[in-house]
Amino acid sequence: MCSTPAIEFDADLIRRFDRPGPRYTSYPTADRFVDAFDDAAYESWAMRRNIGGIERPLSLYVHLPFCRDICYYCACNKVVTRDAAKAAAYLDCLEREIGMQAVLFREDPRVVQMHWGGGTPTYYDAARLRALFARIAGHFELAPDGEYSIEVDPRTVDGRAMDELRGIGFNRVSFGVQDFDPAVQVAVHRLQSAEHTMEVIGAARRAGFESINIDLIYGLPKQKLAGFDATLGRVLEARPHRVALYNYAHLPHLFKPQRRIVDGDLPSPETKLKLLGLAIDRLGTAGYVYIGMDHFALPDDALAVAQRQGTLNRGFQGYSVSAESDLIGLGLSAIGSIGPTYSQNTRSLEDYGDCIDEGQLPIMRGIELTADDLARRAVIQALMCQFALAKESVEVAHLIDFDRYFATELEELREFERLGLIVDEDGWLVVTPRGRLLIRSICMVFDRYLRHDQEVRRYSRVI
Repeated sequence: MCSTPAIEFDADLIRRFDRPGPRYTSYPTADRFVDAFDDAAYESWAMRRNIGGIERPLSLYVHLPFCRDICYYCACNKVVTRDAAKAAAYLDCLEREIGMQAVLFREDPRVVQMHWGGGTPTYYDAARLRALFARIAGHFELAPDGEYSIEVDPRTVDGRAMDELRGIGFNRVSFGVQDFDPAVQVAVHRLQSAEHTMEVIGAARRAGFESINIDLIYGLPKQKLAGFDATLGRVLEARPHRVALYNYAHLPHLFKPQRRIVDGDLPSPETKLKLLGLAIDRLGTAGYVYIGMDHFALPDDALAVAQRQGTLNRGFQGYSVSAESDLIGLGLSAIGSIGPTYSQNTRSLEDYGDCIDEGQLPIMRGIELTADDLARRAVIQALMCQFALAKESVEVAHLIDFDRYFATELEELREFERLGLIVDEDGWLVVTPRGRLLIRSICMVFDRYLRHDQEVRRYSRVI
């Protein structure tokens, strides 16, 4: 059931099911976290995470929120500033939080995966990044064969910087490109030379990065088929190991920078679908495998291999090949996952600094999962990662009768079955090639919270 997946682009079906919905980097989703889950609750779960002989390695997420300029499309929690003192003060707080977190995990500090995101992590120079990496390595046990990745804005680095990042210890890198079309770049306030970007990507390859990812966005203002086709051509010339193809979610009521985008400059829904279809066709022709959601990878990439082997995972940093682990979120707004819980740090610099100064972990909110949450998470995780689910595996792990427990959901899936998007037979739920682009819509059927809250306008559209 875990063979390399194919994908079918059906514009009519996409139009029919293109509605707002979660991305399911977690279940329950972050908007379900509650203020009652505080630092005391987090510390309690951290201290007893290995009780019962269950040992899970650690993953770290480090949030570096600073950017020198604003990109209008951005929905990340960032701080746009050129104030070096503010950025330095944040690093001081971050290093103190690392020490506070490390105390909770001193019995088993093994880290198999770490990701630095933002903002723009390369807002800082190599010396500061090296010092931060060393501080983490001094508090935790970084596995020699671990995955250590960093998000890079190509405009902030050169070939020497890529050598330095590799020397610090990063072995995976993700470059933000979005689109090389000059008209699009002006419209989103992100001027980025294709030539320089390609040079930096080449430098990363020469430096020995084991995995190189390029981020693209479709649906941006001024985006046209010819321009996006040219961008895809340049990206395929670079032959990255992975390509992330994100849907631009225009939510100006939630993200203030997006208010600077002129609505009339956005591509029509029909053009947006054609942009997606074009990208899928070109990536597929070039040999990339559709991993799920918005991710593609070369067939020999670790993500594609993990999917074929049925070991792919999905979390707050997207798809991962690492075994299921506990996640420590470090820094502003960072999300963690310890045992059957999720937690999120405070979102403002002031609140974050105040908590650290008081010697308190900056937990803003979180949630402790119920038995029902855990069963539904298992279903959604399997469908998102493998496009297939053995009902018996959920029954054994969660002590339920799958068909009886999810009777309402299975009845709702009948429409998806009738349209050839999913197959329910012989104890398996299998998403067909026609249904894989609509995996979010399929997973929404199993989301109990959506049944009690039909208001889904807070989410981006599925396509």
